[in-house]
Amino acid sequence: MAGVVTALSICERGLGFLYRIILSRTIGSEGMGIYQLTLSVFAVFITLTSSGIPITVSRLLAKYKAKQNLRAQRQTVSAAICLTLIFALPIFLLLYLGHGYLDFLFSDERCTQVFLILMYGFVFTSVYAVVRGSFWGNKQFLAYSVIEFIEETVMISVGSILILHATDVVDGARRAAFAVVISYITSFTVAMIYFFVKGGKFVNPHGQFKPLLASAMPITAMRTSTSLINSLVSILLPARLVLGGMTMSEAMSEYGVVLGMAIPILYTPATVIGSIALVLTPELSDSFYRGQHERLKNNLEKALQVTALIACTLIPVFFVFGEDMGFLLFSSVRSGEIIKNCCIMLLPMTLNMISTSMLNSLGCERHTLINFTCGAVAMLLCVWLLPPYIGIYGLCVGQFFDHLICSVLNLRLLHKKCVRKPKYLGFVLKMLLITLPEGALGLFLYPLLTQIMNVWLAMIVCSVAMLSVQALLLWATQTHKEFISGQMNIKVSLKTAKSV
Repeated sequence: MAGVVTALSICERGLGFLYRIILSRTIGSEGMGIYQLTLSVFAVFITLTSSGIPITVSRLLAKYKAKQNLRAQRQTVSAAICLTLIFALPIFLLLYLGHGYLDFLFSDERCTQVFLILMYGFVFTSVYAVVRGSFWGNKQFLAYSVIEFIEETVMISVGSILILHATDVVDGARRAAFAVVISYITSFTVAMIYFFVKGGKFVNPHGQFKPLLASAMPITAMRTSTSLINSLVSILLPARLVLGGMTMSEAMSEYGVVLGMAIPILYTPATVIGSIALVLTPELSDSFYRGQHERLKNNLEKALQVTALIACTLIPVFFVFGEDMGFLLFSSVRSGEIIKNCCIMLLPMTLNMISTSMLNSLGCERHTLINFTCGAVAMLLCVWLLPPYIGIYGLCVGQFFDHLICSVLNLRLLHKKCVRKPKYLGFVLKMLLITLPEGALGLFLYPLLTQIMNVWLAMIVCSVAMLSVQALLLWATQTHKEFISGQMNIKVSLKTAKSV
């Protein structure tokens, strides 16, 4: 199932990349900046209503499934939808009716009209998030993945048609926002139909509000804080770039290059990591509540090792090909430079993502909130202090330290939480060391290949060579480990024989 979910997620992410290419080439980096800045503010309100509740619904459903309590499962979903509507409807009315006072939310006043368009889909996507959480808890991963794929496909299809007729960058951002709203309504409709067809029912939610809120609030606080910080960055970063000598238009262009082009490429592993976390969350919760410590340890080890493997596979690839990727995909040399120079953040970023999901599935929501706060403080300090000196890289450095601090604190807590300690640090260090010769090979081979073949073919051939070196080194280190282990076993056997 994890493979199917991952395959659909990769297809979905691939379509998303294609759409970003279309957007960047149609509305430009400035239009992308307006679009991304508006989405970052909109995300704050989405997380208020639909961030902590879905994962809590998933965990509570796994808990009640272990106890075979069907009524409690239905009460959980019903309570979650009630709470979501209680929060979402007033927020929608307040923001939509009071739109005349929204300019303070944005560093660029052109974003307000784009934001109002997005608000049409606010309630729909908030309720859909709860139903999505019920799919996770019931291990209906295929249904979830298909609906997400449909949502992405609708957004891309509608958006591609609409933005082709845009008259300027602001009109292009508005049309892209309309496509998002249509995709939200589509995923909500399909999800509700599937929910009822599969026997879903709404019942009296009495008794489930308290446990739902107790678990959801720390996650909501953490993810809302994430969105608030992203919004704060969207306001603060352009201002700090202007202080460093840029015009507002140049600052918005830089913001669009990073958030609309480079960061999505760097967050490529999130597709696979998200799929692993999706399948793993109910499994970890089930093992934890049943006291199956060995099973819990094995699942944690496998997930952490796969995460390190994915990140360390992509780091040398982005380092070698990053500049050309940015130019070929987005016609932006600047985005390629950022991809190359910031690819090292992939390892702490992926470890942060998977460890946060793990801890939340084990009921450590409050601890992950504290860890998140520590990382966020470091990032905000970097965004405030560094842009006047190193430009947009101030944000990249901030994100690196944010993920590094969070991942270290999360993994330390995970070690304390488990009765049987997962072993993964040795594998992570080994993967980091392997990236050095792999990257060196790519830097030597790629320029030679581009002289005798086109860039895309050179990337493919060079990637195969780099991955072959990685596989060979992994095999060699594993064989060496088994050899040393065998030698030690022989020595122990000889000592035992002598003593006898």
